Parts: sequence; structure tokens; C-alpha cells
Amino acid sequence: MASPSSPSHHVTDGRWDARLWGALILLCGVVFLDGLDVSMVGVALPSIRQDLGLSTAQLQWIVSGYVLGYGGLLLLGGRAADLLGRRRVLLIGLVVFTAASIFGGLVSDPNLLIATRFLKGASAAFTAPAGLSYITTTFAEGPARNKALSVYAATGASGFSSGLILGGLLTEAGWRWTFLLPAPFALAILLLAPRLLVKDQPAERTRGAFDIGGAVTITAGMLLLVRTVVRAPEIGWASAGTVVSFTIAVALLAAFVAIERRVAQPLVRLGIFRSGHIVRANLGGMAVFGGYVGFQFVATLYLQGVLGWSALETALAFLPAGLLVAFGAPRVGALVEKFGSAAVVTAAFVAFAVGYALFLRAGENPNYMLVILPTMLLLGTGFALGFPTLNIQATNGVADHEQGLASGLVNTSFQVGGAIVLAVVSAVVGNGTASGADAQSFLDASHTAVGVVTGVALLGLVTALSGLAWRRRPALAVENLGA
Repeated sequence: MASPSSPSHHVTDGRWDARLWGALILLCGVVFLDGLDVSMVGVALPSIRQDLGLSTAQLQWIVSGYVLGYGGLLLLGGRAADLLGRRRVLLIGLVVFTAASIFGGLVSDPNLLIATRFLKGASAAFTAPAGLSYITTTFAEGPARNKALSVYAATGASGFSSGLILGGLLTEAGWRWTFLLPAPFALAILLLAPRLLVKDQPAERTRGAFDIGGAVTITAGMLLLVRTVVRAPEIGWASAGTVVSFTIAVALLAAFVAIERRVAQPLVRLGIFRSGHIVRANLGGMAVFGGYVGFQFVATLYLQGVLGWSALETALAFLPAGLLVAFGAPRVGALVEKFGSAAVVTAAFVAFAVGYALFLRAGENPNYMLVILPTMLLLGTGFALGFPTLNIQATNGVADHEQGLASGLVNTSFQVGGAIVLAVVSAVVGNGTASGADAQSFLDASHTAVGVVTGVALLGLVTALSGLAWRRRPALAVENLGA
């Protein structure tokens, strides 16, 4: 059996020894930490708004600041993991994450708070692809990798579920604790990583191996694009500032494409997009995370603002979804083996679309058993099926030396989708409540926002169905030839 310290030697089958499990669990701890942090802060948003006097548009920056750093730097983080070594990049990212967590729990200025969220997102942009690509280069494509990625997804869901409860409890004591708590978890992973993850061999570098021009243009372009999308609801989608920012972002991304087509060793090999399943996985990732982040934002404000629930009650409302993912995701690898990734992703988006649509029935006094609980169970089903399968789909058929790239691409898609949909949802809620702060005004605005999220899930479903249609084409062609 291969050693986990040697990612170039793939684990294919058989029993996994204690060291291999230890390495996998530690790497899963990184995504656990990400889920923990995101869910705790999400539950605390209303308390942060009340304490700091933030508007809805300002409040979204607590989430969007994280997304901005994450989505803008992920491709650079993925390539850095390939070129500099996955363990090295992981350790550096964890150091930054720990420091930002501590600082974020101590500051009072909203701008500094958002800055710490940006730093945490930026650190995750390096740790996430490093950890994920370490897994995909350790476990061979097929049952072993599918099992490992299912465990990975389940651990992330466990972090999210734990964060909901801890966030609800800690917010009752003070929202600052939701920023401070991830620090000791990150420190523990940081101390254990050198012992469980033997240094991997980075890709062989020659002169010009690091595409500086591509790194600068894609990072600047992604940062500006995400920032523009997030700011547009505040300053107006048709304002001069938004138009100019979009224009510059598009110019930077176009320059990046031109550079990648010319350099010998590009940051992103554009040929990777010729693979239809990778393109569909990235589009699906945008829809999954975008829809859920938008929904969590509006549902949290609804539960606490309209229904008057406490932070803990709100956390408990979301908990069934997280538990379903935690227990269901480890079994998804077998489903992918049996039915194929396209079919599993299609089922995920059906669950998302029905779940979001059901929440449109929520009013000022909803029936928990008929509206809220079924919605959460459907969303949990969607995540349990979709998240691990999209990661499997996005990394299958990719060479070891480009696993960091593939991991960075799919994580970028998750975060950019989150930024775009969250910005739109925030704008809808803000515009809908501009003329009044009563419960009915917010209820009407939230219904519109959830309608947007439902539309995003339907777009994801269309993308997934196209994968099913493509999968059947070879069989149809054979039948036609036989005729």
C-alpha cells in the first residue's frame, strides 16, 4: 500500500492503514475548519448588524469579504500548491488563517472586521486546493478517490453542522467568539500537519515555470470582478463605477487568456476546458454554492428578523441539513460508481430546486413541520449528493501535476457563484425593504430573493441534464450505426 507521504504513489484499493487515515482526517480538518467558520459567522450576522449598526448592504460584506479573498486568489493558490509543494502552501495558509481569526475577534471597526474576513478567505484560497489536491494525488481515480472525497465532503458538512450549534451558543454570549473559536482548531491542524503529512515533491520547475503575467492578470481580474459584483447593489448596476470596473475586469481576464495561449508553461492550461464534464462541474459548483449562500443569508435574516427566533433556534433550524450531509455524503461515492456523476448531480439539483421553491410558502407564522423542516432536509439531500460528486467530476481525468489547478478551478467556481448570487439576493432584500422596515416588506423581499435562488438551482439542473444527454450520445450513436 502506498504511503500518504507520497502523493505520487496512488492508493487504489484494499484496507487503509492508520497513517493513511490520519493524513486524510487531517486534510479533512481543513475543510471542517472552513465549514465551521462560515456557518458560525452566518448565524451571528443579525447580532453583528445590531451591535455595529450595519445596513443589509454593509452586512453582506462580512460574507463577501471572505468570498472576495477566496474567489479572487484560488487559481493562484492551486498553482502555488502544484509548484511550491502542497504541504508547504497548506502550512503557510493555516498560519495566516489563525492570525486573522484572532485579530477578527478583537477589532470593532467594521472595515477592519471585513479586512480580517478577506484575509481568512485569502488563506483558504491556498489551503483548500492544497488539501484537496493532496487527497486527489494520494488516492487513485475511481473507488478509492471517490471514497476519500466523500469522507472529505462529509467532514466539511460536519464542520458546518458543528458551526451552526456552536455559532448559536457563542452568539448568545457575544458574536466575537464566533471569530475567535476557529483559531485553536487551525493551530491544532498546523501543529499536526508536519507530523502526518510528509513533505511532497512539487512539480519540476524550469525557467519561466511560474507564469508571473498570468498570475497577476487572473488574480487582479478575479478580485476586481468579485468586488464589482459585490459592490454593484450599493452603487447601482448601471452606475459609471460598476461599468468601468466590469470593463477593467473583462480586459484583465482577456489579457490573461492571451498570456496563457502564448507562454510555454501557463498558470491555467486552457485545454482543460475542452473537457465537458469539468466545465459542467464548475458551472454546477457556481449554482450549488451560490444558491445556498444566498438562501442562508436571507433565511437567517427571516428567521431572526421576522419570526423573532434566537441565534440558537436559527442554528437548530439549519442543523437537519448539515446532519444529513454529514451522514449521507460518505455513501455518495458508491452512488457515483453505480449511476455516474451526471445522474447524481441531476438528483442533487432537483432536491435543491424543490427545497427552495417550498420555502416560498413561508409566511409570518409558518408551519415548521410542513415548510421549514422539509426545506432543510431537501437542501441537505442536495448538498450530500452534489458537493462530493462535483469535486469528483471536476478532478477526474486530470494529471497529478494539474490536480492543484483542477481543485483551484472548482473551488473558484463555488466562491464566485457565492459572490454573484449573494450580491443579487442582498440587492433584492435591500431594495424591497428600502421603503419600510416592517415584517411584511421584508417577507415580500425575501420571497423574491428565494425566487432568485430557485432560478439558480433550475439553471444548475439544466446544466446537469445536459451532462446526462451528452453521456447518452455515444450509446445512441452505436445504436444508429447498428441500424
